[in-house]
Amino acid sequence: MITDSEAAPAPLDLAGSVALVTGATRGLGLAIARKLCMSGCGVLLNYAHDENAARAAAGALDGLGPKVHAVRADIGEPGDVGRLLDDIWRTHGRLDILVHNAVVFHPMPTTALRADLCDLDRAVVLGPLLHGIEQLTELMPSGSGRIIAVSSSGASAVIPRYVSLGMAKAALESLVRYLAVELAGRGITVNTVAVGKLGQPGSDPAGLPARVAARTPAGRLTTPADVADVIALLCRPEAGWIHGETISIDGGLRLLA
Repeated sequence: MITDSEAAPAPLDLAGSVALVTGATRGLGLAIARKLCMSGCGVLLNYAHDENAARAAAGALDGLGPKVHAVRADIGEPGDVGRLLDDIWRTHGRLDILVHNAVVFHPMPTTALRADLCDLDRAVVLGPLLHGIEQLTELMPSGSGRIIAVSSSGASAVIPRYVSLGMAKAALESLVRYLAVELAGRGITVNTVAVGKLGQPGSDPAGLPARVAARTPAGRLTTPADVADVIALLCRPEAGWIHGETISIDGGLRLLA
């Protein structure tokens, strides 16, 4: 007979790991940082501009696990990416986990594209992997490094006015596959999580979020905690044979054509 203690899942234990989460001071990024912190990671909270939000985020996570530090860098700027990774090397000597969540978004119709705004969106979405991959591979220990990029369903499906970010996310998923092949031999995994429509408190009960939730096989919208849980699982040693995958987190919605 299996006892309750034997049936209970083992705790997520990433003790001693150093994780960098981009765009980590609010919303989805903060949920990811919280999960990694509670799993035993020392977490670096990347932010670009809002120091007040960064201090609040660090305070909210204080005491949940090992040390949490807010680190400022605009990861859409190549120079900032290099400086950030240099600082991590000097301070920690290594980086075990990168979760790239940061994004900027300029909604626009496909028939009225703004190339300058598309460039801005793409710069942030691709920034750390495009400009920092050489430093990242030096920072990450062979055999256990984890790179996880946050994408969205808009990378493969058409969402109104999402074209700029959709193109950037599609490019990110392609880059992840190429990096996965290059880095697999070193035991560094590179994967993507594609996030479905996130539930927002106070959403119109008759609006689009409610309609998406009703259509979702699992019966509700995706939450930040759902995403954070999957990311933490990908950081586990048991996930070391998963390379170059895009894992959809949408309650099965993608299965409905």
